[in-house]
Order: sequence, then structure tokens, then C-alpha cells
Amino acid sequence: MGDAHVSVAMPAERAYVPVMPPTPALMTADELLHLSVPDKCTELVRGRLVVREPPGSLHGLVAMTLGVELGVFVRNTGAGRVFAAETGFKLASNPDTVRAADVAFVSSERMEGARTVGYAALAPDLVVEVLSPNDRPGEALAKVADWLSAGTKLVWIVDPERRLARVYRHDGTEALLNADDALDGEDVLPGFSCLVATILA
Repeated sequence: MGDAHVSVAMPAERAYVPVMPPTPALMTADELLHLSVPDKCTELVRGRLVVREPPGSLHGLVAMTLGVELGVFVRNTGAGRVFAAETGFKLASNPDTVRAADVAFVSSERMEGARTVGYAALAPDLVVEVLSPNDRPGEALAKVADWLSAGTKLVWIVDPERRLARVYRHDGTEALLNADDALDGEDVLPGFSCLVATILA
């Protein structure tokens, strides 16, 4: 009688599948508009929510001072309209990006698209960003890139702590201004000029 062959069932090897944390769903501009985050400043960057603390007093003072200078000039010339701090603009869709400037200017020719209850789906002609002490340079530059890529022609970054300003233009050129230099409206706001020292006083 021959040897009996016994088959032993071996468990099949399971393919290794790493357990990945679930990817949070991307948020839309409309969802951001109806989001309630008390006492926080929010933006949307390629569908991801960005939450920041409210800026400090110096930041608000500088932003308002420059906003008033721009507002008076724009009202007197009829060049367009100036938007207050934290006004959101929808710069991209699918995924959505909503950025908020400290001050923004939109020319008269483009104002029709800015008159909306929600976020205007356009990039302002001029954007002002005022740096806070805890702002990281990389984040500020990323924001500048988003504005310029969406069509903003001129971005002013004001640094109250270092008492200087940086100018970024749509054509890729830049300028560094000291307190004694003037922010110039160039071809975006022809005729506007304001000493950096004036808004830092």
C-alpha cells in the first residue's frame, strides 16, 4: 500500500496594503462662505481650509491707514472701488481657492463682477498685504503667487516691523522700498503715490 499524500491547506498570503489616514474632503468656496469659525480669519487654498488668528493692532492700523489713502484717491478720481480687510476673492475653481487681502482695489471697468453677496470670482487689480510678526515668508510669497497667477497686476507687501515694503508686479519684476520711498500706483492707479513712512507713522 503506497504512502498517502496529505494536502495541507496553507493560508494565502495577503498583499500588504498600508493603512492610510482618510483624506479630508476638499472644501468649496460656497462652503467656506457659510462656515462659522468665530474670531478667526479663514481662507481656502486649493480646497484646503487655512485658519489664522486675527491680526494685532499695528497690522490693523497700517492696513486701515493705507486703505484710507487709497479710498480717498479712488473716490476723487472715480478709478474704481477699494475693499476692506478680509474681503474674500475666489481666484480658482476645482479645487477652489479663496484669498483675502488686507486692502484690495478693483477698477471701475471690472466692478460689475465684484458686486456679489458671495466671493467675487476675480482677482483685484491691486492687493495690499500687511505682514504680522508671526507671518512666515514662505506663506506670504505663496499668497503673492496666488494673486499674480490669478491676474492681479500689482501686490504691495508692507512690513511694519522692518519699516519697508516690497512691490510685486504681474510681469515678474519686483522692487524693495524703504520708509522714505513711495508706493506708486503705476499703470494700475495712475497718479497715486504714498510714502511708506506715512502709513507706518
